[in-house]
Amino acid sequence: MTFQFLGTGTSVGVPQIGCRCPVCTSGDPRDRRRRCGALIRTGEVAFLVDTPPEMREACIEYGVDRVDAVCLTHAHMDHVAGFDDLRRFNTLNGGAPMRCFAMDETIEQMHRIFPYISNRKNEMGLFRPMINFVSNGKPFTIGDVAIERLAVEHSFPCCGYLFTSPDGARLAYISDCHEIPDETVARIEGADTLVLNCLRERPHPTHLNMAAALGYISRIQPGRAFLTHMCHDLSHMEWLSKLPKGVEPAYDGLVLET
Repeated sequence: MTFQFLGTGTSVGVPQIGCRCPVCTSGDPRDRRRRCGALIRTGEVAFLVDTPPEMREACIEYGVDRVDAVCLTHAHMDHVAGFDDLRRFNTLNGGAPMRCFAMDETIEQMHRIFPYISNRKNEMGLFRPMINFVSNGKPFTIGDVAIERLAVEHSFPCCGYLFTSPDGARLAYISDCHEIPDETVARIEGADTLVLNCLRERPHPTHLNMAAALGYISRIQPGRAFLTHMCHDLSHMEWLSKLPKGVEPAYDGLVLET
């Protein structure tokens, strides 16, 4: 199973509009952070985790020509604004509806944000996404990947995911939270890979900062950890200089083998 970061930035992305800070003007491509999203692939299946605003751009840059399903963490716009572009994958999939797994609250919100989306072809022949929304309340599978929803605390109905590859490797993905309940910590303890949000060094009311993220990583004890949902306070190299061994800042396009 491979896990590719399509975006690793916070809700406004990096560079920010109108900002001339050292990170926003950096020449290091790892400092350019699209809004958060990811692509998981095995030999059998390919699926997205969230559909951020730059999803189309990332799919073109990284040569993504197959998506069989989607898992949504929540319905904040930095995670779902690219959802309309799934219609292209409907076409590539032969016109079949695509499954989208999400919390019940997220499914309700998606219907309000995108009221034109259906699981049937548009009667007027208009080009619209065809989606079968599926509640992710119970463990499920996409192809040969086993998936479990992870409860987290954010300012909004939100979740993370635990992905188990065909060979049993476990990858936990939590892109948005300010607190991880004890039961979730216990569920992902010792995961092979942990991807965790870490906005900046300073505290934030709805996202983990560096100290809090490292505290959870110490409790979970993953084989390796990658930080995502980062703002423009620190460059990639500055993150590397501040993080302990076994913890790295992710960057757009990075591919993890599990």
